[in-house]
Amino acid sequence: MSSVYSNTRSVIAYIILASIVITGFLIWLIYFHNPPDHFYRVVTFLPALNAFLNGMSAIFLCLGLAFILRNKRHIHMRFMICAFVSSGLFLISYIIYHHFHGDTRFLGVGAIRPIYFFILISHILLAIVALPMILITFFFALTGQFVVHKKVARITFPIWMYVSVTGVVVFLLLHVYPA
Repeated sequence: MSSVYSNTRSVIAYIILASIVITGFLIWLIYFHNPPDHFYRVVTFLPALNAFLNGMSAIFLCLGLAFILRNKRHIHMRFMICAFVSSGLFLISYIIYHHFHGDTRFLGVGAIRPIYFFILISHILLAIVALPMILITFFFALTGQFVVHKKVARITFPIWMYVSVTGVVVFLLLHVYPA
C-alpha cells in the first residue's frame, strides 16, 4: 500500500511540475515572445476554433456530470475523455495562435472594461489551477482510485467548467469590441 501511495505522490509531483513548466512557457509565449510577422493571417481562424473547443468542453463536462449522477460510469467516462481531448486540442491551438499572433488587446471602453478584465484575470488564474487538477483527477480515475477521484473531481469540475465557459465569454467580448 505504501508503494501505491509513494507512486501516487510521485505522479502528482510530476503533474504539478509539468503544469508549472507549461504555465511558464505560456507566460513567455504570450508576453515576451515576438511572433513572426508573416504568419499572422494564417492563424486568424484559431480564436474562433478555441472558443468552439472551450464550448464543446463545457458541453462534454455537463454531459459527463449528468451521466455520473445517473450512475452510468462508462458513458460518464466517454464524455470526460471528450472534454479532456477538446481542452487538450484547445491548448495546442492556443499555443499555435499565440506563437504566430502574440497577445490580443481588448479595446472596449467604459463599464465593460473592468468586467472584461475581471473575467479574463479570473479565467487565467483558474486555468493555471485547472491544468494540474484536471490531470490529477484523470490520474485517480485511470488508476481506479475512485474514492479520491470523486473528492478531487468535486473541486476540479466547477473550476474546469468556469474556465471553459469564460474562455468563450472572453472570445465573444474581444469580438464585440474588435480592433
